[in-house]
Amino acid sequence: MAWDPNKYNKFKTERFAPFYDLLSLIEIKPDMEVIDLGCGTGELTRKLADKLATANVVGIDSSKEMLNEAQAFSNERIRFVQKTIEEQLNSNQEWDLVFSNAAIQWSDNHEVLIPKIIASLKKNGQLAIQIPSQKDNLLNKMLDELANEESYQKALNSWHRTSPVLRTEVYAHLLFDNGCKSMTVYEKIYPLIVPNPDDLFEWIAGTALIPYVEKLESGIKEDFILEFKNRIHKKFLKSPVLYPFKRILIGATF
Repeated sequence: MAWDPNKYNKFKTERFAPFYDLLSLIEIKPDMEVIDLGCGTGELTRKLADKLATANVVGIDSSKEMLNEAQAFSNERIRFVQKTIEEQLNSNQEWDLVFSNAAIQWSDNHEVLIPKIIASLKKNGQLAIQIPSQKDNLLNKMLDELANEESYQKALNSWHRTSPVLRTEVYAHLLFDNGCKSMTVYEKIYPLIVPNPDDLFEWIAGTALIPYVEKLESGIKEDFILEFKNRIHKKFLKSPVLYPFKRILIGATF
């Protein structure tokens, strides 16, 4: 997917909030070898490295556009590499900490993915993962419903994005079944408060909307975007708008 760092960063403060909660789940140790799966623009990778003052940190992302921004945050302890999460997990490299903030929701089959992530940990390794709780995400549901309507379904060749995100308790079982020594797994609402419904469209336009509009031809693409905006306006009638964005946070040691 072609990510737009400027559009993604429009809500930088709101997108960064769960990161700090995720940081609090990490036990800081000296000289850690750390991988950030889906590092995006690299700004939070730098904050992670600053918190882990003696760590060596590698940030990986599949987006060239995001990594162009990330180079500004590299230093002698931080480097960035373009590759997918799946490619990284197949590399057989091991880490003291696997960190991922709002990225693995783009990887499929979490019942396979999470054990692979755990397998990439060294002895006494840690993981810290944050993902949107997409099954409770109203905007995503509205987007999926629109894509399944006949005219758009045909234009998309029946494609729609099926979220791989599991229920919170399933992640707890995956951690336990793969040798977890301790865990913290919880959901938290991060309130997104915006002046009007147009801002809700801009929020999702920087993430979940991207693969849909990339698959649509000009003309019907504009119709799809306009109809989605109209539905957002019909659903959210108050101004300012509160959107209760629910996220899953996972911290564990092995």
